[in-house]
Amino acid sequence: MPAHEITEQEFLQNYRIHDFDVPLTSVDLVIFTLQEQCLKVLLVERGEHPHKGRWALPGGFIDLKRDTDLDATAMRKLREKTGVEISYLEQLQGFGSATRDPRGWSATFAYFALIDAQGVALSHGAGSSAASWVPVGELAGRRDLAFDHAGIIDVALQRLRAKVEYTSLPVHLLAAEFTLSDLQQVYEAILGRAVDKSAFRKRIKEGDFLEEIAGRQRHGSNRPAQLYRLREGQSLVYFNRAMSPLR
Repeated sequence: MPAHEITEQEFLQNYRIHDFDVPLTSVDLVIFTLQEQCLKVLLVERGEHPHKGRWALPGGFIDLKRDTDLDATAMRKLREKTGVEISYLEQLQGFGSATRDPRGWSATFAYFALIDAQGVALSHGAGSSAASWVPVGELAGRRDLAFDHAGIIDVALQRLRAKVEYTSLPVHLLAAEFTLSDLQQVYEAILGRAVDKSAFRKRIKEGDFLEEIAGRQRHGSNRPAQLYRLREGQSLVYFNRAMSPLR
């Protein structure tokens, strides 16, 4: 008689994942904010080995009992570190090797997020001794960060600057209410150059991702400026051309 062919259910009941080598698997977060027209990234000082005392990206291992997927891990870590819900989160890419972590073969799934840091109380949480917003300009060429985090930040910064050229992404660095001048300043801070005001405003109007807040204006030394907010359901809008430089 032919041997009994097991069903998939029987196979899974007897499958033991730890019969095979399993890499350390984590999520790391590149959280950007803008303070005084300076683009910054959140770093935490590691309070435990390995790399104790070195600065690193916030993140941590996947919790098999709490996290249904990678996005859930990222969102959980974001809430733990910032205490707020993030309006924009994007998976960057995976990084993995036998040498990136001295504990063994390691893989991490990096995400980047944008946040308005106003009113956010940073929490470094377990395993860290401090948390700080660090200007991205101070990170260029640094190789003293833990693990491969300097390289991850470089990749995230390249992704952010590339997407700023043709999307509405920078709006997520602003507070809930803002002027068009505020938004233009965010674009310019990330790109590191001035952009043409008339072309910028034409692009924003064509993108149709903002709405005026009725009866809300900002009063200053110049004429009152209309306040806007992100239109519901318009988290990311793509433009059909790159941002125009200052003429």
